[in-house]
Amino acid sequence: MLFVFVFFSWSPIVQSVVMSLQKTNLIVSEWVGFDNYLAVIGDPELGRAVINTLWFAVLALLFGFPLPLLMAVLMSEVRRGKGIYSALAYLPVVIPPVVAVLLWKFFYSADPSGVFNTVLGFVGIPPQPWIQDAVQAMPSLVLEATWAGAGGSIIIYLAALLGVPPELYDAAEVDGAGIWKKVWHVTLPQLRGILFIMLILQVIATAQVFLEPFLFTGGGPAGATKTVLLYIYDKAFRNSLGGDYGEATAVSVLLAIVLALLSWLYFKLTDRWSTT
Repeated sequence: MLFVFVFFSWSPIVQSVVMSLQKTNLIVSEWVGFDNYLAVIGDPELGRAVINTLWFAVLALLFGFPLPLLMAVLMSEVRRGKGIYSALAYLPVVIPPVVAVLLWKFFYSADPSGVFNTVLGFVGIPPQPWIQDAVQAMPSLVLEATWAGAGGSIIIYLAALLGVPPELYDAAEVDGAGIWKKVWHVTLPQLRGILFIMLILQVIATAQVFLEPFLFTGGGPAGATKTVLLYIYDKAFRNSLGGDYGEATAVSVLLAIVLALLSWLYFKLTDRWSTT
């Protein structure tokens, strides 16, 4: 098992680091040292991709992080049909991601007869361009990503809520606490550990977003949704003969280093908060 883990997990990582120091077409390789890193760091297109990725991460954290927790708390208070609600919440996770994106792309039609624009028309809101507009494209991608990923987080939070001692809620109720005070003074403190883990996992996931911008917009319009992973993809596969695999892997290594440092710093800062 150790051999299998090293061969399939760490061997590609080592090969990627070596490739990032080469100019290669995967057949012929030339050692160039850190030239690939200098080239991508000086590329303004990478800077734009980083900004887009940060914007996606901020929006995803603002909307996608508290929503599953809120839904899990509300579902935990339901006395009947809890299993049905859990199944409905997890259903988007079961749908293949590509199918979900293509379905939402149909919903996001900019035509007045589009699904979402038809719904907006019922309340007097004019048709929106959605993913065809540089301003609305990224929030539209975040909305679909939140819908697709919330179910897994809800199930995790529901499982964590089962570990909260019921007597804590009983004591809070005796003191006259309503549902929101019980959530603030009982639920959240008891879930600190899992909340910190879920937060860093979501940060890492949003930093590696690829599927939504690739299938929805291809990085457009006008590069408004081109993320770091989409930048890496374009670097490596931008033409049928192959691209700059060395520069693509250099960006991959830089992204891995940044996420590793961020995770280390995050766990150092939250170690005491998550256990006390």
